[in-house]
Amino acid sequence: MPETPSTPFDYILTGGTLIDGTQAPRRQADVGVRGDRVAAIGDLSGAQAHRRIDVSGKIVAPGFIDSHTHDDNYLLARPDMTAKVSQGVTTVITGNCGISLAPLAHASPPPPLDLLDEGGSYHFTDFGHYLDALRQAPPAVNAACMVGHSTLRAAVMPALDRAATADEIDAMRELAEQAMAAGAIGISTGTFYPPAANATTEELIEVCRPLTAHHGIYATHMRDEGDHIVDALQETFRIGRELNVPVVISHHKVMGRNNFGRSGETLAIIEDAMARQPIAIDAYPYIAGSSMLKKDRTMLAGKTVLTWCKPFPELAGRDLDDIAAERGKAKYDVVDELQPAGAIYFMMDEADVQRILAFDSTMIGSDGLPHDERPHPRLWGTFPRVLGHYARDVGLFSLETAVWKMTGLTAAKFGLADRGRIEPGAYADLVVFDAQAIVDAATFEKPTERAQGIEAVFVNGTPVWIDQAHSGARPGRVLERRAA
Repeated sequence: MPETPSTPFDYILTGGTLIDGTQAPRRQADVGVRGDRVAAIGDLSGAQAHRRIDVSGKIVAPGFIDSHTHDDNYLLARPDMTAKVSQGVTTVITGNCGISLAPLAHASPPPPLDLLDEGGSYHFTDFGHYLDALRQAPPAVNAACMVGHSTLRAAVMPALDRAATADEIDAMRELAEQAMAAGAIGISTGTFYPPAANATTEELIEVCRPLTAHHGIYATHMRDEGDHIVDALQETFRIGRELNVPVVISHHKVMGRNNFGRSGETLAIIEDAMARQPIAIDAYPYIAGSSMLKKDRTMLAGKTVLTWCKPFPELAGRDLDDIAAERGKAKYDVVDELQPAGAIYFMMDEADVQRILAFDSTMIGSDGLPHDERPHPRLWGTFPRVLGHYARDVGLFSLETAVWKMTGLTAAKFGLADRGRIEPGAYADLVVFDAQAIVDAATFEKPTERAQGIEAVFVNGTPVWIDQAHSGARPGRVLERRAA
């Protein structure tokens, strides 16, 4: 039957307050959904619908786009994606920090690649085969996927504790080209981590050459986020210029007590560079980060809590200071015997976190690690925390700006066409939430508590979270980048 203006909508969300993802002022409007798209906005009281949902008193916003995830394997292992849809996320960006699930076949991937592994998960030697697996067994959310430079290194190099040879760079570049041709939206690096720490700037540029022709994104967990952060920023800017591609600085922070307050300096440098080349940044709304357990004095200087520990699984959730004291060792010296392991590091200052979040161009990314036994609460709480704590309670920015930072801004920076906005013709990725009740319930003590205040979530026009419960639907898609 051809679609006409009189064709019933599949859904009408009626009586809600629309925040459309563009920073425009909120307004009262009904939203009509037909198929996978928003079909109409306005007074739809006289329109027909297969289902009319009363959202009076609630906010209707675009589905949130998590700009920085490590959900590569989670999408396959836990396709319901409850940790994300329960907080309003409808799209995840994967393959960050140089870590992707493909192209690599490895029984025991080196840290931090093991942050994605649930046992035998590294078996995609072709990035296209990984994307095909997502298409054949769709998750509940959309996924836009990058290929990781550290994964390329592990696929090509027999030893990672050195610079790559010319032949190895050629081999990595060929794998990167294949990934981009198959649908990767970009390449990420993580020179902070051991698999890529010995990579030269020239290696990064040459491996990432395919980005230029494919108009891809270069995203990076920079070489240093502490004492030498300015040098790391300049390296990042140079790579973007050499390749003539947009840059994303992942989870921007200044870590270590002696660097507290330096976000004013780094944001000024970033803003100045933005005037000359396309640069974006993302951040998560916590003073603690989480990663592999690393023998780094700056990271270990503050409170450190284990999230998982392969040789001693019973230590998950324990404070590293207490573990060291029990073993009669210094905190730094106990690290080796606990490997491999993951940890939460309390290494940032609240004033810096707020300054970075409030920076006009900052996107919101959770950086959650879904396979940790005791994960950082950001996995379950990032987006409600921004909306409830920072926008409503702290007043760091308006609700319209908070929504834009996790929708329209992110879609524009990553080139996700017809996402991140509520307008006729856009994909019906939608979230309904109670602006007064929304709050992150996940804590460091109880990190997997579901957020409160998320009423409904639609992905591609299908409800995946309705009446504050998962519908069981899995309508997610693999998204590709459309360059501006």
